Amino acid sequence: MADVPGLLISAPSSGTGKTTVMLGLLRALAEDGLQVQPFKSGPDYIDPTFHRAASGRHSFNLDGWAMGAGLWQAIASQAAGADICVAEGSMGLYDGVATRGQQGFGSSAETALAMGWPVVLVLDVSGQAQSAAATALGFRTYRSELPFAGVILNRVASPRHERLARLGMEQAGLPVLGVLPRRGDLALPERHLGLIQAVEHPDLEAAIATYAAFLRNHVDLAALRAAGRGLPVPGAAALPPPPAQRIAIARDAAFSFTYPHLLQGWHDAGAEILPFSPLADEPPDPQADVVWLPGGYPELHAGRLAAAENFRAGLRRHAERRPVHGECGGYMALGAALIDKQGTAHRMAGLLGLVTSYETRKFHLGYRRATLKAPMPGHAAGTALRGHEFHYSTILEQPDAPLAAVTDADGTPVPETGSLRGRVSGSFFHLISAEETA
Repeated sequence: MADVPGLLISAPSSGTGKTTVMLGLLRALAEDGLQVQPFKSGPDYIDPTFHRAASGRHSFNLDGWAMGAGLWQAIASQAAGADICVAEGSMGLYDGVATRGQQGFGSSAETALAMGWPVVLVLDVSGQAQSAAATALGFRTYRSELPFAGVILNRVASPRHERLARLGMEQAGLPVLGVLPRRGDLALPERHLGLIQAVEHPDLEAAIATYAAFLRNHVDLAALRAAGRGLPVPGAAALPPPPAQRIAIARDAAFSFTYPHLLQGWHDAGAEILPFSPLADEPPDPQADVVWLPGGYPELHAGRLAAAENFRAGLRRHAERRPVHGECGGYMALGAALIDKQGTAHRMAGLLGLVTSYETRKFHLGYRRATLKAPMPGHAAGTALRGHEFHYSTILEQPDAPLAAVTDADGTPVPETGSLRGRVSGSFFHLISAEETA
């Protein structure tokens, strides 16, 4: 097992600019000739697509709440052959849930500890100067065993502001690895689930190149590389197996939220992935063993999906003989109707009785544990699955048999149980892993 040094880019909270730092650092290191392996701490299916665009390598999630030791090791082994790992944290460094999961509480600090990666703390210092050092020192000492590389000061207003912020860090004994001046033109476009998808960015390559140049001008890349540390990369291990040998998967702007470790596991096992586009009114391949509709943004394309007769007819034909499964947006598309934010009802596939609405938005966010009441593709009845829910839709009707008993991270039951009708299943639950037993 070889040592691959790594760093974890984190922050006190969301919105501090760590994604800009992450993408710029990935590209700058890749431009320097390094093989850079990106990771994302926690549940997120959007950021990894940006990481891949910046680094040229698939990015993988590491999640201590949702993943057991076996899956964690299999994902960590994807760093084999890399020169350096760079991981992006989620939310604030220590943010997680209150109830322990498979290995921990889901915080980025746990990921850094488990992998031996020193933390680079990105601090938004707007509105403060020396006081930022007190925040950084608190994060540094909250868990004394946490490896810590230093800080990057973001949104610095002037040379005087920089001098004062640096003074505070020097007094606290915290290395300053970079100082980023305030620039309003570097933010990535967002919508209600966070960043837009990488494929939707009007000029992603130019944006990432700009971030890399920005990092080169204002961050000590040599010091960052020198700060990298890590535990030995484990030997190769199998990622989760595919639900079938031939998988027809919806893939377009309406359906794109898939976890890289699942797709990589399907490829590694020799499964044939058969992409199709519901937005282009394409039916799934008739030779597929299973149809999989990932999450995405069907609410933004509800009119086109309602008009996609070939897509719906192909789904119906497939469901007569073989399984169909939908996650979140895919689940909504399998239902009877989707009501958009203007209150217009759009006909969906009608393979389930689900009716959902965006007219009155309700935020659903958090880890989920689902115990299957019936089989779903790739998993037997009784299997405990771990994942998360992240959407703004409201269920108006959910008349079919429940697919699973679903709870939040603390074990409290939630009403979004998913649905089962014949060979068709779906839920708002984004699958991350099957629960591992000792």
